[in-house]
Amino acid sequence: MTADIYEEIVRLRREGLRAALATIVARKGSTPRKDAAKMLVYEDGRRAGTIGGGCTEDEVCREALTAIRRGTPRLLRIDLTGDEAEDGGLICGGTMEVYVEPILPDPTLVIFGAGHVGKCVADIAGTIGFRIIVVDDRIKYANRDRFPDAKAIVVDAWKEAFEQLSVNESTYLLIVTRGHQYDLACLRYALATTAGYIGLLGSRRKIQLFYAELEKEGFDPAVFARVHGPVGLPIGAESPEEIAVSIAAELVSVRKNPVAK
Repeated sequence: MTADIYEEIVRLRREGLRAALATIVARKGSTPRKDAAKMLVYEDGRRAGTIGGGCTEDEVCREALTAIRRGTPRLLRIDLTGDEAEDGGLICGGTMEVYVEPILPDPTLVIFGAGHVGKCVADIAGTIGFRIIVVDDRIKYANRDRFPDAKAIVVDAWKEAFEQLSVNESTYLLIVTRGHQYDLACLRYALATTAGYIGLLGSRRKIQLFYAELEKEGFDPAVFARVHGPVGLPIGAESPEEIAVSIAAELVSVRKNPVAK
């Protein structure tokens, strides 16, 4: 079963899915399992493997789901001597520690716009753990010569490009196209996804005009809170290289400090 769990973890990461692995790391007294048992908890609450059953697993499953949402590990101390353990059918009389670690895929950064800023961001983000996908409607810019390390390059109209993408909560969308109309189109599509991050390059005035237009189209203004715009940390960046640094810093901040749900 352990080998199967590890194979499943590889599959989950490859497909961009999330889970948590619970492992018994210490035991004292009488416990249901004597080995370093493991249990994989999926984001929808399903389980693979077991660490002893009963109320123990229910508690660990709840903590595992929290670890997935927050992206941080947890060390649990399970007391099997109390009334609750007895009610759950675990007449063991011991304690055990369970380490719960989130299984998170390497995040994918989709860059809409293969111009100067997009190129600089791709160069930096690829070195800090992001898988890069580049989208543009110009093969002159979106090609392997300019983006040799990109996982994929999509050359198509913006709407058609979005239809080719698999976007989930581990996906970061960065909109840095060459024109306002293209930025607006990409933002419109991005807000309809479950992406965990949406970044939009541009002035505050431009972005507010976009929001006004989208509100006229029927978008709930509450969804605009998902957008990081103007994108990047405020470091006074001006050149494409400096802007890329500010964006990369924001990507790291969002990745390392996910909003607790």
